[in-house]
Amino acid sequence: QVQLVESGGGLVQAGGSRRLSCAASGRAFSANAMGWFRQAPGKERDFVAAISRSAVITYYADSVKGRFAISRDNAKNTVTLQMNSLKPEDTAVYYCAARSTGLYGSYDPSDYDYWGQGTQVTVSS
Repeated sequence: QVQLVESGGGLVQAGGSRRLSCAASGRAFSANAMGWFRQAPGKERDFVAAISRSAVITYYADSVKGRFAISRDNAKNTVTLQMNSLKPEDTAVYYCAARSTGLYGSYDPSDYDYWGQGTQVTVSS
């Protein structure tokens, strides 16, 4: 079992930055690939970014590429999502997820085994 707790959400103006963190406990953190997803009201949960167990491989959705950066600290059991140049369309609940099988992250939410409760990010225009 892995428990995930996100933090760092809030209200930010368009063009601003926000840093989300996800603290993990339970099963060895380094044994999990990690991902960030987001869900806007009335929409499906969408992939944002993922990072491999060793932090060597990262993936990004086209909509955030060049603006967001995912990183992890296996010594501190944390994964972060640095979000820059935020846009109103980035408004969503952001979820941290852990994938216990496979070395790498995935675009598919069904590949992840554990989820946090989510943190709201609202970008005002």
